Amino acid sequence: MRQSRLFTKTRREAPSDEVAKNAQLLVRAGYIHKEMAGVYDYLPLGLRALNNIIALIREEMNALGGEEVFLSTLQDSEIWKKSGRWDDEAVDIWFKTKLKNGSELGLGNTHEEALTALMKEHIVSYKDLPRYVYQFQNKFRNETRAKSGIMRTREFIMKDLYSFSRDSTEHAAFYEKAAAAYERIFKRAGIGDKTYRTFASGGSFSKYSHEYQAVSAAGEDVIYIDKKRRLAVNKEVYDDPEVYASAGIEKSSLVEAKAIEVGNIFTLGTRFSDALGLSYKDKEGKPTPVFMGSYGIGPGRLMGTIVELMADEKGLVWPESVAPFAYHLVSLGREGDEVSRAADALYSDMRKAGIEVLYDDRDARAGEKFAESDLLGIPKRIVVGKEAAETGVFEVVERATGAVVKTPRAMLTTP
Repeated sequence: MRQSRLFTKTRREAPSDEVAKNAQLLVRAGYIHKEMAGVYDYLPLGLRALNNIIALIREEMNALGGEEVFLSTLQDSEIWKKSGRWDDEAVDIWFKTKLKNGSELGLGNTHEEALTALMKEHIVSYKDLPRYVYQFQNKFRNETRAKSGIMRTREFIMKDLYSFSRDSTEHAAFYEKAAAAYERIFKRAGIGDKTYRTFASGGSFSKYSHEYQAVSAAGEDVIYIDKKRRLAVNKEVYDDPEVYASAGIEKSSLVEAKAIEVGNIFTLGTRFSDALGLSYKDKEGKPTPVFMGSYGIGPGRLMGTIVELMADEKGLVWPESVAPFAYHLVSLGREGDEVSRAADALYSDMRKAGIEVLYDDRDARAGEKFAESDLLGIPKRIVVGKEAAETGVFEVVERATGAVVKTPRAMLTTP
């Protein structure tokens, strides 16, 4: 992509109505556009980063044996009435609407009910289990006050995986595999060292659940960390002695911190299969309710968290796995001169090699280009000046560290 053809522009100042660092920087860098409170558009660079996060998560879900689907956003109220979660007193974040015939519908805020009802057509026998079904789908939540930039919005993409098992033992084995997959996701996304598996309340589903909490001053949650075991306890269950027995950690060893929830895994048990009649016949032909689990990650929320944890005073800093491009090629030449021709040739050869590169071919001052490059946060910047054009050796600057490596042209055009 040539930067001269990119319709988005960077901004010197953060929007006055944004207080979250992630939104300030992403808007300034032209990655997102704010429609209204809690509602954001993803622009070309932002969408590339978001899609990289989604691809990373998808790889891990497929490795677990997950099967991807895409369910409807519009939700039948009758299904939700069976589970007791249609009532606004039970779930107070519904967006509801009506068809022209007066039938009431909801915009899905989660999909346990919908997928449980769907699986009734596909699970009959014990031979049909286990099953692991997931999707990336827009959710809508009527939050009283949207805040924290793209980390808490009223419309967002959620990766929600649901497991369907024969019993609690089969479920528990998969649950730990899913937990390990989540840890790999956060490590690959560059925040693994700051993210802790955290014991939390299971709400109406089970006594406990697990959250994945990334330590950050921008976090809304308070957790207590056992750094040695890389486990944590959410404040909401901090005074429950059963947690410590289950986790095998000492309360006295914990350190308090603020954190951002970047994922969660729940044991649902038979809560929804009982309500919606999802059962299978065991080996003796006895009808048995399916044992379920739920596993969620918001790619946009993860993207915002990466910004909160990795950005510096100059702008965004993306890990290679998430960055919209691997390289930012910055030409210091003028159109038609030797430097510009060398940069054009390098860009062409990198593209032919399948290397993703954003090429700043604009007629602008070097200082302006470098400042924008820092703001965009692409992992490596290749500088093409007169010396590089003459020698074929280029300065490659690491965005995260500022380290400069003199690199021969051949190494930059090899995949």
